[in-house]
Amino acid sequence: MSSFRVFDIAGSGMSAQSVRLNTVASNLANAESVSGDAKTAYRARHPVFEAVRAQLAGQQGDPGTAVRVAGIAEDTRAPEMRYQPGNPLANADGYVFAPNVNAVEEMVDMISASRAYQNNVEIMNTSKDLLLATLRLGQ
Repeated sequence: MSSFRVFDIAGSGMSAQSVRLNTVASNLANAESVSGDAKTAYRARHPVFEAVRAQLAGQQGDPGTAVRVAGIAEDTRAPEMRYQPGNPLANADGYVFAPNVNAVEEMVDMISASRAYQNNVEIMNTSKDLLLATLRLGQ
């Protein structure tokens, strides 16, 4: 296995966590939006990750393992109904539909994604330092 493959693996992890951070940001940005219809109300989104074994271009030997975003799944929970008869988006019964976004869960997810991203950065920095130290051995 190539010593440089660790950069591809950590890079795929950083890319996946970046998608996760973006979906959290989208969920938090839409947390207080309302709709007049349950079908059009915003639904929380979450990325689905999968581990893939892929032969990287130009490399031979065992394939490397990486993380890939398989898709973005919408939360299946029903939107919250709020009684706001004065709201211009309210339906005939005076209800609006708020997203099924839990701000506390999203903040926890954001912290977790941020730390996972930082861990991948540390892996890359440590690997770089080790490779540079190996190169200095021959001097």
